[in-house]
Formats: sequence, structure tokens, C-alpha cells
Amino acid sequence: MFAKTTKHRRLPLAKDNLIEVSGGWEGYALGTVSRLKAGENNRPRDQVNIELLPMAGHPRRCSGCALMVTSIHDLEERWVQELPLFDADCWLLVHRVRVRCPLCGPKLEDLPWLEAYARVTRRLAESVARLCQVLPIKHVAAEYGLNWKTVKAIDKEYLNRTLGPPDLEGLEQVVMDEFAIQKGHRYATVILEPAMRRVLWVGRGRGREDIRPFFELLGPERCRKLLAVAMDMNGAYAEELKAHCPQAQVVYDLFHVVVKYGREVIDRVRVDEANRLRQDKPARQLIKGSRWLLLKNPDNIQKREDRVRLRELLEANRALMSVYVLKDDLKGLWDYRLPGAAMNFWRSWYARATHSRIAPLIAFARKLKGYLPGILSHCRWPLHTSVLEGVNNKIKVIKRMAFGFRDDDYFFLKIRAAFPGNGR
Repeated sequence: MFAKTTKHRRLPLAKDNLIEVSGGWEGYALGTVSRLKAGENNRPRDQVNIELLPMAGHPRRCSGCALMVTSIHDLEERWVQELPLFDADCWLLVHRVRVRCPLCGPKLEDLPWLEAYARVTRRLAESVARLCQVLPIKHVAAEYGLNWKTVKAIDKEYLNRTLGPPDLEGLEQVVMDEFAIQKGHRYATVILEPAMRRVLWVGRGRGREDIRPFFELLGPERCRKLLAVAMDMNGAYAEELKAHCPQAQVVYDLFHVVVKYGREVIDRVRVDEANRLRQDKPARQLIKGSRWLLLKNPDNIQKREDRVRLRELLEANRALMSVYVLKDDLKGLWDYRLPGAAMNFWRSWYARATHSRIAPLIAFARKLKGYLPGILSHCRWPLHTSVLEGVNNKIKVIKRMAFGFRDDDYFFLKIRAAFPGNGR
């Protein structure tokens, strides 16, 4: 039997070995084959049933000791789902062999195309896992006519097998941040290697005891090699880091400090000024509607009318002008690479903030002073968690695709799989 190619060359096609050439089912030969039409017994699609019979005298591997034997103890029938055959679902009626092993006794044979007690072939399982990388479980289940729990179990087993434990050797710098996992202020922590953009660990919670498993996984020897960790201003992170890695420097990044400044200073001053101008309704309305203008980076204000509005607002209100200018000036602290120059800049900024007579700004400056060593560490270790903001956005996409996750372990495996590292 021959098949023509597009180049009109004739390639031999072994008719007798068609099953073997197409992948086949090692150790088994075709028995009966039937096709059932859609609609019979409420079937949504056509279904092809293939009976597989064990080949006589074929050597079989014992699943207990891997010894090759030819003696069969008994057979059992098992229905197994295979990849679709053209336009029809495909089911195999496998006469599964238990071998008579001289070492283990009666034992199920080890097959390269079927797990010991699986109801789907390895080919179908691998196809399901590949599709789960780009589609929600529900859609994959509908495509192959599987239960969604079966699809999830297949994908989770595949991720566990392919990802394995994270490689934590040679770590010197990491970045950690929190992300919302559910409504109601429920958070998880993600830890990433910044150079490779590789997610190392994900765990529920953001307290000391919640991130402790990461350091226990790291172990004392690798903890001693950790030099710097970028994080937000979460005291629990810093305390647990010092408990396990006292030599590592905490690095507070610009993003979280500016976010905290916006929440504790700009928002508070804006509300206070709006309340002070309660009798002047036009001025009060202007201040009340200016929150995002004041928080947004000036370079990101594209509309001309917004820029005009912001300028008029700052010219009309001294307190808002002060906190707005000092916010932009504070960002400059992260531009320094020499600790001495950075300290001089900080002293200047701190003096202006504490002499501003604006209570929220003074309180923030005094609080920020306690975090100064971690901020100045940025001169030596220019790390930041902005790389994790991209990770967090991807996590939101993964969560939306699945309409949420009930299984934390599975969710965290999906996150690790989405960020295996740039070098891989």
C-alpha cells in the first residue's frame, strides 16, 4: 500500500503494521470495532469502540519489579477513553493483563500507553494537559467529553510531574509581594527570582507563619547565601526574613511607598480640604473629583483638559500643592546609587515634610523614617517589585479564565507554570 505526497513521491505504508505506525497500543491487537451514532443512548457525538486483545507470547513488564515475563495470570475488562478518532469519540475495551511474576506473584502489567488504574490513555491525558495551558477546564472537558474533575486531576498531575520542586540553588536575590486571592481581604504571597522572572513559591496568607514554609524549604545553608529581598512595607515579611536570613538586606521599593503616600497623605489631605471648603461648593466639588488626578503620574496625564484642571487645582490649594510636589520629590530618592548622597537627599526631604504643618504628611514622614535603612538598601541592591506587578496581572487572568479556584495547590501550580523563567 502506498500514499502519495505533495511532491509525488511514493512512500511505503506498512498495512500489516498500521496500528504500530500510528502509535498503537503496545502488546495488544485489534479485536472487534464498532461505531455508534450520535443520539443512541443519549450520546452527544458519534462513538467508536475498539476492542484490544493481548498478543499471545508478547513479553510483558511487571509493574512491581519491572521484570519481563510472558506468563499471564488472568485478564480483566476495562473501558478506557482514547483520543478522538476523526469526528467521533473513541473508547477502548482493553482486556487488561495481570502477569504471573516469579518475584511478585500476580501483578498488573506496566504499559507505556496506560497508567495502572487510569480511565484515559496517556496520549489523551497529555493532550488534555496541553489544552489546559490555553483554555479553561470547563472548555477542555466539553471538547473531550470528560468530567471537569477528571480534567483538573489530569492537569494537576501533569503540572506536578513536569514542574517538580523549585530549583532554589544559588539564590542571592528574591522579590516577594502579596496578591488578592479571594474577596474579603484574603491574600497569598508570591516569591520570584527577579533575574529570571521565575516564580519560586506561592502560599496562602501574608503573615510570618504563612511565608515560613518558603524559608524552611530553602534550608539553613541556602538561607545564609541570600543577600537581598525586595518587598512592600509589610512588617511580617521583614521580621521573618531577619529570623532566617539575618545577613540579607531588606529593600523597600518605590511603588509601594508611593502607593502608601497616596493613601495616607494625598487622600487624607484631599478629604480634609474638601471638608474645610464645605461652604464653597464649586471649590469643594473640584477637590472631591480630583483623586485620580492627584494620584496619577504626571507623565500619564494625556488629556489637555485634565492637565489644565490639575494645574488650577494646585494653584488654588496650598496644602494639595505641597503634598503633590513632595510626592514627586520623594520618588527621586530611588534614583541615587551612593548611600551618602541618598541620605543627604532624605534629610532635605524630611525637613521640608516635617515643617509643612500638614499633619498627615508629618505623620507619614516620621513613620517612613523607620523604614529608611530598607529604602537606602536600594542604592546597593536596585531591586523593585514592579516585576511582580506584571506577575500579579497574569495571576488575575489565570483566575478569570478559570472563574476562580477552589484548590490552592492547583492554582499555585498554574502560577508557577505561567512563569518558569526567561532562560527556560
